[in-house]
Amino acid sequence: MTRTEPAKTHADYTGGVYGSMLAASVILGAGSLGSFPRAELVVLLLLTGVVFWVAHVHAQLFGARLAEEALDRRVVLQVCRDEWPIVKAAVPPAAAVAISPLLGLDVRGAFWLALSVAVAGQVGWSVAAAHRAGASRRLVAATASVNLLLGLLIISFKFVLKH
Repeated sequence: MTRTEPAKTHADYTGGVYGSMLAASVILGAGSLGSFPRAELVVLLLLTGVVFWVAHVHAQLFGARLAEEALDRRVVLQVCRDEWPIVKAAVPPAAAVAISPLLGLDVRGAFWLALSVAVAGQVGWSVAAAHRAGASRRLVAATASVNLLLGLLIISFKFVLKH
């Protein structure tokens, strides 16, 4: 982004969709955890979100932006804000795991709840992005359908892995 270009309005949605898919993949790969599986999954979700956020910020700052403009505090903070939804998208699945005992769910049920919340977030972020962009109802529905199919594909991998 040069100093004359407007800020990206889709950044929150892009990061949210990406972060939700990331959270679903973390849950998918979590399989067997240690003595405190719920706490470990909550930490794993949040830390993975932070690690990928740092990776995206680094890539934006040193991969794309450095060639186009000098980095100053304002640019760095803007990129950090633009990419923050990657971390925010990990919070609802982590919260689902944290409250799962209150819902009477065992660890397996907590994993499924978190995976469902992550996929719902992925669909929700994509619908919000399409709606905000002024897409037709048909395109909003198509966006939701594609993201739901991607989420169901991730869920199908959970069945295949059986861990």
